[in-house]
Amino acid sequence: MRRRVFGWGALMLLGWLGGCSRQDVAAPPAVDRAPRAPHPRIGVLLVSHGSRSPRWREMVGEVDTRVRARVLAIPNVASLRSAFMEYTEPSIATQLEALDAEGLTDVIVVPLLLTVSGHSFDDIPVISGQREDTVTASRLAAEGIRIYAPRARVHMTPLLDFTDVLRTNVERRVRQASRDGASEGVVLVAYGDEEYDAEWTRLFEQIGAHLRAQLGVPEVAHAWCGHLVHYDRAPTRDAIARVLRRRERALVIPILVAVDERFQFDIIGGAVGEARTAAGDDARVYYLPDAILPEPEVDDWVVRIVSETATRVGGAS
Repeated sequence: MRRRVFGWGALMLLGWLGGCSRQDVAAPPAVDRAPRAPHPRIGVLLVSHGSRSPRWREMVGEVDTRVRARVLAIPNVASLRSAFMEYTEPSIATQLEALDAEGLTDVIVVPLLLTVSGHSFDDIPVISGQREDTVTASRLAAEGIRIYAPRARVHMTPLLDFTDVLRTNVERRVRQASRDGASEGVVLVAYGDEEYDAEWTRLFEQIGAHLRAQLGVPEVAHAWCGHLVHYDRAPTRDAIARVLRRRERALVIPILVAVDERFQFDIIGGAVGEARTAAGDDARVYYLPDAILPEPEVDDWVVRIVSETATRVGGAS
């Protein structure tokens, strides 16, 4: 589905292209609906994309479980909830409504998203009532996604690519898979985004540069597996084939937040099977149907970004 950027999203994108940092464009300003209080009561909402896969939802939900005690120990933080953007409950609107019922003054929204997309620029701000956009609102309504503007002020944090978490995660997984770095190439496979293809490509070029610098990986390719390529196996299969024409072995690494059978097994796994058949030797293609999660550094990042944001919220009260 093609996504457009209107209003706040367009202005923020232009600011980013003009040289602003990811911190500058990650979130809209909080809408001041709740009365100021000398000691804010803060709720935290972990937001992920959502999936029909129970395994995917379980892996994402475990982030909440692992960070809960540390997040609730942060001064002024009184509640922690998790929400999915689409496909299943609890939705963002459902959880914001529940947080309002708890009498909170502020809500910190932490998107567990890899990098900039229509979800971060358009959908989440509109769903949470932080920005009015009739086009996005109409599309969300057609998809059955409810909008809820909470009484609490909403503060949205940066995305995962704001930190070194992704580079560290991919480096560790490649290191574990590698046998002889000089004869291997890496294929990174991610969902992709039509509107923000340049930003996604730049992110994977940065990860590739990191792998070359840290592990001496001579070749890094990437492929998309989501709606941008119509959920087709061919881009992944072709990327593997390109690497195998120049290297003895290809290491295929899914850059997906959690494991969804459709992606790790059907699309990427199917492409790996086809590439192995074409190569005539299964050993030439390494593949583990894993994901970024579970990742301790993601957990640590959630705690750290909530703590930093809660400090700013407390200072502004």
